[in-house]
Amino acid sequence: MKKKILKSMAALILCFCIMLQGSSLLEAKAGTFYPVERNSYYGLLVPTQLTKIGDTFYLVDSYHNQVLFSTQYGVLSSSWKVMSKNFLQPHSIAGDGVVYLVTDTENGRVVSYTKEQEGFTEQQIFNGIGVRPHYIVYDEPTGLFYAWSSMTGEMYLFRRKPDSAEVYLENIMRVPELYGKYVRSFTIEGGTIYFPCVHSSSIVEVDKNTFKVKNIYPVPENIAGMVQLTRIQNYYYLTVSTDIHFDPKGANIVRARTLADFGTGNYESVNKKFGGDGAPYYISSADGSYFTVVIRTTGRACGYKFDVVNDELCNMEELTY
Repeated sequence: MKKKILKSMAALILCFCIMLQGSSLLEAKAGTFYPVERNSYYGLLVPTQLTKIGDTFYLVDSYHNQVLFSTQYGVLSSSWKVMSKNFLQPHSIAGDGVVYLVTDTENGRVVSYTKEQEGFTEQQIFNGIGVRPHYIVYDEPTGLFYAWSSMTGEMYLFRRKPDSAEVYLENIMRVPELYGKYVRSFTIEGGTIYFPCVHSSSIVEVDKNTFKVKNIYPVPENIAGMVQLTRIQNYYYLTVSTDIHFDPKGANIVRARTLADFGTGNYESVNKKFGGDGAPYYISSADGSYFTVVIRTTGRACGYKFDVVNDELCNMEELTY
């Protein structure tokens, strides 16, 4: 009888340990402090995002495995400071003014930080975020961080606890039609989310609340390697990294008045405005202007600050990093 009780207790302890191990796969407490240090690299290696959060600019230097920050967007990369380099090819960052979440793409996780006077503190690590999570945004109307797994059709919804830096995973929403298909980003527009899907050569429109597909807009194969869809005034802009066959010669930035126009070929390229060589990646907006980075197959990667007035791109400022 005593042996049976001991065996039962051992089984319960084992089950409890497995449960603890399973939960730790999702979230691990961090707490590492990263003091301010200057960027040690000359130039950028596959930059993916230039964005402003609060009064600070953040530059995701993906293949250098780091995120940089500066109060000035146009200075050389050697003048930027390192937020953290505890990543493997990160792609994006978002913040709500208290916490900053980074998609640590090749590690399959999302990492949260708080900003201190002399650096950043790594607060939490969320492991197992689908496959190669690429893009994250903070959606102010809902108070949620939306983090997208680029290959599994899953959106991870994070929320920060009130009056706290602690973040928790509130829900995982799924678009089954996008499972196994490469999607680098998404765009929230009112009650709709748009997904530029590479493998299906289409822009998929889903309901923001239910994640049910509402419409599918085909695009030609030559611009199927889409990165991001951005609505600016009366045009939809598409940044394109490759064609459907992942040929970087297909890199472009195109725009059309309607999503259906992309499928009929009724769109125009504005890539010459961005140097005509390379792939503009994510586009962000701040202080009435827009920012992007350009990945080039040869030469130094760069960024652009630009304005749009009456649907015309103007005040183009090339940023040498």
